[in-house]
Amino acid sequence: MHPKLSNDRAIRIVEAARDEFAARGFDGARVERIARRAGTNKQLLFYYYHSKRGLFQAALARATTELEAHVAATAVGHGPPLERLRQALQAQFDYLVSHPTYAALLAQAGRSEARPLSPALNRLVALVAEGQGRGHVRDDVDPHIAAAQALVLMLAYLALEPLVATSAAALGADEPGLAARWKDAAVRLVVEGLAAR
Repeated sequence: MHPKLSNDRAIRIVEAARDEFAARGFDGARVERIARRAGTNKQLLFYYYHSKRGLFQAALARATTELEAHVAATAVGHGPPLERLRQALQAQFDYLVSHPTYAALLAQAGRSEARPLSPALNRLVALVAEGQGRGHVRDDVDPHIAAAQALVLMLAYLALEPLVATSAAALGADEPGLAARWKDAAVRLVVEGLAAR
């Protein structure tokens, strides 16, 4: 059982944990540093979250909740399925670019029983399936694979941006605008690739 995140101490602990895990990875993160950064002691941290793994799951859960709230507030809920898919993908990418600690946490999520991408994947699967039902999306597309591929295009970019920018001279020359260019191209690639002909 996790404390309600209206509890200021619990929020500070989760935020400190998010920063520590994002900066140092699960193995490199230290509970002592998290407690110090949160202005509390290890005993309270363990009282609330029971273990380092429990704290990691709480940090992922909070980040997922914030991402979902952003997408819900940003992406318009009406219009054709492919347009809503475009808006959802853009909102997800914009959030991840502006919250790099969450993207770093996601890269380590395999260490957890948490499924932080489930809400995003479920939303995209539903939009692709709805598009198929309306004849807007190709029938030969597996909605689950398409949704996962769309997220991978974005998450892989965020994890590999420095490598991409330095390895491809044409992209590296535009590094300040590379994220926006990547987002636009990735979203267009997904949406146009799914569209029924």
